[in-house]
Amino acid sequence: MTETPKDVERAGSQDPTLDTVRPTSEEVVGTRTGMFGVRGSGDTSGYGGLTRAVEMPGSSEAPFGGWFDEVASALQTVSRTAGLDAAYEKVVVHRGEITFFVRRQDLPTVARLLRDDEQLRFEFCSGVSGVHYPEETGRELHAVYHLLSMTHNRRIRLEVTCPDSDPHIPSIVATYPTNDWHERETFDFFGIVFDGHPGLTRIQMPDDWPGHPQRKDYPLGGIPVEYKGATIPPPDERRAYT
Repeated sequence: MTETPKDVERAGSQDPTLDTVRPTSEEVVGTRTGMFGVRGSGDTSGYGGLTRAVEMPGSSEAPFGGWFDEVASALQTVSRTAGLDAAYEKVVVHRGEITFFVRRQDLPTVARLLRDDEQLRFEFCSGVSGVHYPEETGRELHAVYHLLSMTHNRRIRLEVTCPDSDPHIPSIVATYPTNDWHERETFDFFGIVFDGHPGLTRIQMPDDWPGHPQRKDYPLGGIPVEYKGATIPPPDERRAYT
C-alpha cells in the first residue's frame, strides 16, 4: 500500500526532502587504526595495518529545508530575546536529521526554551548519550540529547562538548526529569560530570570501579580464565596475528 504524505507525518517519519541538505564539509577528529581501533597486541583481526580518518559532518548552511528552517528560525528568535546569540556553535543537517551544537554553559537555558516556546514545544527528552573522541583536542567528550516535540511531531538533537581536562556539563534534569538515570549512565561510562544533578552516582558499574568503560582509550579488559591448567589473558593482552 502506498503511503500518503499524511501517513508519513502520522508515523513520525522525517520529511524525505530534508535528506537533500548536506554538511558543507567534513571535520577530521581522529585516526582509527586496525579493524576495531585497537592498539598494540589487542588487534587479532589481521587488519592491524589498516588506517583511516575519523570524520564528523561539518556545519550546514541555511536554508535547511522543510520544518528544519521553522525550528531553526524559532530557536534563533527566542535565543536572541534571551541574550543567547552566541549559544550555538554550528548546525548540522545530515542523513535527514538536524543537530544543534550548543555551548555547555548555555545548555540549561536552551533546553527550557525548546520545551516552553509555543513554536518549538520539545516536551520530551528521551535521554543523553556520550561519545569520546580522544584526538579532538579540547572537545574530547560529547553529550548528545534526543528531543521530541509531541505537539508538532518533530525530532531534533542537541550536542554539547567538553574537554577531558574539565569534563563538566550542566544537568538538565530540572527541565527534563527523564534524564536523571541517563545522565548517571553517561557519567558512569564516559566520566562526564553533570553539575547540578540531584544524585550523580554510578548506575551500573561498582562505585569503586576504576575508569569509564566506554571511552575509546579504555583497555578492552577481561578477566584471566583458567582452563585445565592453562591461563587465557584478557583480549588486549593477547598476541596479534601477523
